Amino acid sequence: MNILPTRPTVPSMPMNEKNATNPQTEPAVLHESVIGWFGEHARDLPWRRPEAGAWGVMVSEFMLQQTPVSRVLPVYEQWLARWPRPADLAAEAPGEAVRAWGRLGYPRRALRLHGAALAITERHGGDVPADHGQLLSLPGIGEYTAAAVASFAYGQRHAVLDTNVRRVFARAVTGVQYPPTATTAAERRLARALLPEDEATAARWAAASMELGALVCTAKNETCLRCPIAAQCAWRLAGKPAHEGPARRGQTYAGTDRQVRGRLLAVLRDATGSVPQSALDAVWHEPVQRARALDGLVADGLVEPLEDGFYRLPQS
Repeated sequence: MNILPTRPTVPSMPMNEKNATNPQTEPAVLHESVIGWFGEHARDLPWRRPEAGAWGVMVSEFMLQQTPVSRVLPVYEQWLARWPRPADLAAEAPGEAVRAWGRLGYPRRALRLHGAALAITERHGGDVPADHGQLLSLPGIGEYTAAAVASFAYGQRHAVLDTNVRRVFARAVTGVQYPPTATTAAERRLARALLPEDEATAARWAAASMELGALVCTAKNETCLRCPIAAQCAWRLAGKPAHEGPARRGQTYAGTDRQVRGRLLAVLRDATGSVPQSALDAVWHEPVQRARALDGLVADGLVEPLEDGFYRLPQS
């Protein structure tokens, strides 16, 4: 994957996709420009190093969902030091995964990763499968994560559509400022049409287009002067028309059930055993919201209720 052909082999784009894109944009030009830029500007991230292996790639993909790299890095390093293989995590109680997840947010991801580690250990001898279908069958693994692991860990040819890639394609090819709120069939067709035929080049393209969206073609502050495909970008050539869809609002956190859940989990993570209801009651002043948040944690399997009003992280 580190040695790329000078001019990647690309598929012909279906006519219906061509009609929806900038006719001046050729896939080969996009590939060469973005992959070349990636070779010079890609961040040195631990999950991109050969020693990370497929398990390291999978852990990073779980952690990076809706979480910036800067927050993931320290937790990732600690996680892999403690659980270098899926079997190491599978041998622990799921509550330990929740505890180690710390303040990354969306802690159900920790339970899903633990579940995936169990399945990998039981079904695949402890090795993350390379087959896309087998990856997709693991608990907690959706289409994006399966494609990302197959591509980034095993160099396979898959369309890897995260928020950053979707935004790059929306602007550079389709000519709009933002992609739809949820991934559409049209986006998937376009992503497949843009994939280079060569597997290694396709995997490199997936990583490169994602990095371009993360560093240059960002949601709030696109820096076209640094963009390797600015000359071909349909949105820039159209004068950067404003987004015409519903207003895109940032997620709030203060005062929400998410904040209450986070505070409740913090108490349980810091405890060596179970904690009484009174310790949880002290974290939030509003009893109805606090009870709702605690009930939600129990329902999600993140908290285990015990007798006499005690609670702990899940043990099974």
